Amino acid sequence: MSEIYVSKEKYDEPALYEIRIKRHLDDQWAGRFDGMTFTREENGVTLLAGTVVDQAALHGLLRAIRDLGVCLLSVTHSQSTPAEAPDGRPQDTASRSTKEIQP
Repeated sequence: MSEIYVSKEKYDEPALYEIRIKRHLDDQWAGRFDGMTFTREENGVTLLAGTVVDQAALHGLLRAIRDLGVCLLSVTHSQSTPAEAPDGRPQDTASRSTKEIQP
């Protein structure tokens, strides 16, 4: 008889993600990335950062990146949503894990 493994991790809760891609994206693409902020780094990389509501939404973001035909460099996940700083801006106090994508 086979056992069924049930994950104890919470994948369907909002979490912060940082996604790096190898190419500068213009602001015209912002609508495809559900409110993620764009930061264009000097080395030709775009950092997409923000809260993703669940794993299905994350897969949608990754699918949009794939459809653009750009190189995915890394995906960084925080364990929880950010706390707010006194000025109302998000403040990331959670631990992070990064998965580097090898070309």
